[in-house]
Amino acid sequence: MSHLAKSCAVLLLTTAAAFADTNSHFNVVADLDTGPGNVTATASGRIIMSQHQFYQPQYSVVEYKGQTLVPFPNREWSATDSTAEVKLDSVLGIRSDPNGIVWMLDNGMRGGVTPKLVGWNTKTDKLQRLIYLPTPAAPKGAFVNDFALDTAHNHAFISDPAGGSNAGLIVVNLYTGAARRVLEGHVSVLPENVDLVIDKAPIQVKTPAGDLIRPHIGVNPITEDLNNEWVYYGPMHGLSLYRIKASDLIDETLTAQLLAGRVQRYSDKPISDGISIDKNNNIYLGDLANNAIGVISTDRRYRQLAQCPRLSWVDSFSFGPEGRLYAVVNRLHRSATLNGGDAQSKPPYYLLQVKALAEGLPGR
Repeated sequence: MSHLAKSCAVLLLTTAAAFADTNSHFNVVADLDTGPGNVTATASGRIIMSQHQFYQPQYSVVEYKGQTLVPFPNREWSATDSTAEVKLDSVLGIRSDPNGIVWMLDNGMRGGVTPKLVGWNTKTDKLQRLIYLPTPAAPKGAFVNDFALDTAHNHAFISDPAGGSNAGLIVVNLYTGAARRVLEGHVSVLPENVDLVIDKAPIQVKTPAGDLIRPHIGVNPITEDLNNEWVYYGPMHGLSLYRIKASDLIDETLTAQLLAGRVQRYSDKPISDGISIDKNNNIYLGDLANNAIGVISTDRRYRQLAQCPRLSWVDSFSFGPEGRLYAVVNRLHRSATLNGGDAQSKPPYYLLQVKALAEGLPGR
């Protein structure tokens, strides 16, 4: 067990008898000098991370390789100073599929460019797919953040917290590249009136006028079960997790009203960022306010797995091969963006491996 895990209180998971007296813990895979965004792992075991735009990284996406970080898929695509005609601008969401394609969701907010979904084939080391997300799917002010990848239906489901009241999901057909905005303004995507307070300090954003406001962010965490049946999602600033069938999301014959009627409230959740799911439908998430990692089990109850002061903003989860579950820590609440303009976030940041309750699908 790493020095980090040893220094933290590891909580017991006390759900069903099958999990009684089971120690859930995590280990540090790597100390990172730059703040990660999201993480994915391929079926072959490659670990790839976006670099969070709040920290103005040199590269948008990197691969953890040989105990170091190298630009992914290459410097031409990933370097922020690249002069390539098509390149990555500001990637957060990142997932890989069973075919070895790493999908990167570029929100375009650093350069003010059109958001896009980029699929890179790691087997051929070539661009597989490039899908732009123009208006009206991603309107002005969109912040395409995370996504669930459904290879059975060949669709991607993107969370867009946007400006709060106009939050919504974006459904992308990976065959045609067509994108539709759905559930905009629905209760399941809207932020709730709850503040995020970490270590007794509230998250605050400094406006151009110099005022400090406490942001409430809409839909962000999103994942899909391994049967490609249910899509689970919810607002970051929200205490509810929702779900809807993937088949309903891709059904273009459903009116907005009928689609909204298919949404189910699934469970309670803490204020959280990225999530993942295993083969037994246990949903893993970061408990931001409590510096913790937690799980929503199939009894629809939330419980903490591990809590530690160093688990400060566990952002993203992804399964890799052999049941390995990866996560990243990036301390976004100490970044200038979310700390009222005062940059206090410092390395090391972390790539973690979390002890999961069951295996998952690599890349999800």
